[in-house]
Amino acid sequence: MDLYQHFRKEEYPFIDQVLSWRDHVTTRYESKVIDFLHPREQRIFDTIIGNDEEIQLHFFGGWELAERKRAVLAPYYEEISNDSFEVVLLQATFPQKFVSIEHPDVLGSFLSAGIKRKKIGDIVIYEDTIQIVVAEDIMTYLITNITSIKKAGVSFEKVPLTNRLPSQDKWQELTTTCASLRLDVLIKEIYQMSRQQALNLIKKGYVKVNFQTIDQPAFLLEDGDLLSIRGKGRSRIKELQGRTKKDKIRITYEKLL
Repeated sequence: MDLYQHFRKEEYPFIDQVLSWRDHVTTRYESKVIDFLHPREQRIFDTIIGNDEEIQLHFFGGWELAERKRAVLAPYYEEISNDSFEVVLLQATFPQKFVSIEHPDVLGSFLSAGIKRKKIGDIVIYEDTIQIVVAEDIMTYLITNITSIKKAGVSFEKVPLTNRLPSQDKWQELTTTCASLRLDVLIKEIYQMSRQQALNLIKKGYVKVNFQTIDQPAFLLEDGDLLSIRGKGRSRIKELQGRTKKDKIRITYEKLL
């Protein structure tokens, strides 16, 4: 059976990478630490590795409910712990009275400093505190080079993972039915707008699926896809529940409040 037929064409390079990682572990008998993956990539990775008895696959993002996680692919006999994932938690504070800092501000500062997105895990901002999970190998560079965010001076330091602040994200679970899994159709249903409004957002480049801008209204969504629309927030497909008696697709999705 052709493995690729189960995935989207734009996902083929990632599938090739997963197969390369698997070959590395099975031929060299050594573990492989993978940079942070978004939920869709985690799902693909897990699907490909499946129930292979010769290797084991684990994910960890610093806390149980993390969205972005690193992976460890290892021989079946190797013992895996949280330390195996080589992640650290960094924390900084800012003068909340004088400046408001949000998730895009923090991520933008990191990317502007030349840090690759795949080296960065989840970001939590609570009151005057910023916490971010990152790959251990960029910790020193980050602490040295990120000294301000949105004109506010910051000083990041390593703190224990056990000090992790709870995520401030609140997701609402909802169910709907739709005629198809086309991007424009689901935007219409999830965000309660007209089909034309959905098309306009897509054409303007305001819509991302799994962090990639999608400009094709006919793009088909799948389980685990994360949808974000500029100015409208984020949502994610949790489960496809089959078809109704009227031949519509019933889906469970979550919307960020």
